[in-house]
Amino acid sequence: MNAPVKPSKLIKGATGDWEMVIGLEIHAQVNSHAKLFSGSSTEFGGSPNSHVSLVDAAMPGMLPVINEECVKQAVRTGLGLKAQINRRSIFDRKNYFFPDLPQGYQISQYKSPIVGEGEVTIELADGETATVGIERLHLEQDAGKMLHDQSPTQTFVDLNRSGVALMEIVSKPDMRSSEQAQALVSKLRTILRYLGTCDGDMEKGNLRADCNVSVRRPGEPFGTRCEIKNVNSIRFIGQAIDYEARRQIGILEDGGVIDQETRLYDPNKGETRSMRSKEDAHDYRYFPDPDLLPLEFSEEYVAALKAELPELPDEKKARFISAFGLSAYDAAVLVAERESAEFFETTLAGLADKARDGKLAANWVINELFGRLNKEGQDIASSPVSAAQMAAIIDLIGAGVISGKIAKDLFEIVWTEGGDPRALVEERGMKQVTDTGAIEKVVDDIIAANPDKVAQAQAKPALMGWFVGQVMKSSGGKANPQVVNDILKSKLGI
Repeated sequence: MNAPVKPSKLIKGATGDWEMVIGLEIHAQVNSHAKLFSGSSTEFGGSPNSHVSLVDAAMPGMLPVINEECVKQAVRTGLGLKAQINRRSIFDRKNYFFPDLPQGYQISQYKSPIVGEGEVTIELADGETATVGIERLHLEQDAGKMLHDQSPTQTFVDLNRSGVALMEIVSKPDMRSSEQAQALVSKLRTILRYLGTCDGDMEKGNLRADCNVSVRRPGEPFGTRCEIKNVNSIRFIGQAIDYEARRQIGILEDGGVIDQETRLYDPNKGETRSMRSKEDAHDYRYFPDPDLLPLEFSEEYVAALKAELPELPDEKKARFISAFGLSAYDAAVLVAERESAEFFETTLAGLADKARDGKLAANWVINELFGRLNKEGQDIASSPVSAAQMAAIIDLIGAGVISGKIAKDLFEIVWTEGGDPRALVEERGMKQVTDTGAIEKVVDDIIAANPDKVAQAQAKPALMGWFVGQVMKSSGGKANPQVVNDILKSKLGI
């Protein structure tokens, strides 16, 4: 990732160009029914302190026991990131005091994480791709939550999240724009959802990012970085990074220095503010947790988990492009969400001729269905048109039973009323007319009634479109357009 940055990625300052350098630490809550070291529920939304065991509350004498499902989820995620899986890893105590961390330390991983280096390919709006290195993925406990708005004089503590398993995914400082950082979080969220290892729900705090930002003159060594803590929306990630880079440039251009610190982003004001001076690793006094043995597993264990992985978005996108001739953009739209890709795959499975109608199916799913869902503010899970109904409509078009125009009318009926598309076509007389004799009679009548238009079309063939329109109008839109065109060309001598 040391390629020169395009001029458009550089920031214009008062004294010249600057380049931002960005690394992300992404905290993803592991999909599991129980916490990392206890049997307490991880369900969201319980009443305060209702999902807390004696282990989570750090009662004396309580010992942590590793949840194997959380380990499996971390390994699956590492495999999805094309990363090194470390067959031996160690849990450490990271010592710091927070009121919502009752142990007085967090069980995390430091020098020996469960997952090592990997990489993720991101796609940008201009069609470019970039590869971002992954430094590591480790497992750790989440803290609880402090509630400051329940009392004017007291802070309440809810420990329901305390001990919930988190995967911390640490990127390398490979990104040079806020757009790249947003693309990385978006891509990671998609991969996690495909794998089923995290639901990616940023509103619930199940996926959040710490953004490390510094600036430098192009080609110079890295500058001092500041960390923006716990940003929980992709839009805010972009805004926070851009603001912080501008803030640092302003200080440096005024002759100041950047203090290494942890900051918070205030979306209401659109700015970052200082939270505390940034701790280094030695400040946390890491040491191996004496209550937990090193985590070890065999090559066979990893291989078995790898064999169960689903097809991931990059592979699915490549298959859609090669199998159906889709554009990279259309394939990317279809694979962006696991549910969308599954809807398309189910639609394909219902087609009589996938090779003939696969691309047509993609066009209809993206343009008609996704377009309508966006317009109505609905998601794919609540679509009034099922994949089976979609496949039936596309089959009818592919077989020439209905035209594209009739299909749009049929789609509208299915969307609003439901029903079997094939039965609806029969009941409502929606089949397109392919009887050449019937179409020829209509063409002959229109030609006979419009000799002046015939001469104009023979002089300028583009004017044949007027005749096509008249024939379609006369047939109530049911004449097969291709048959109409062929007959008109023959009759008009074009």
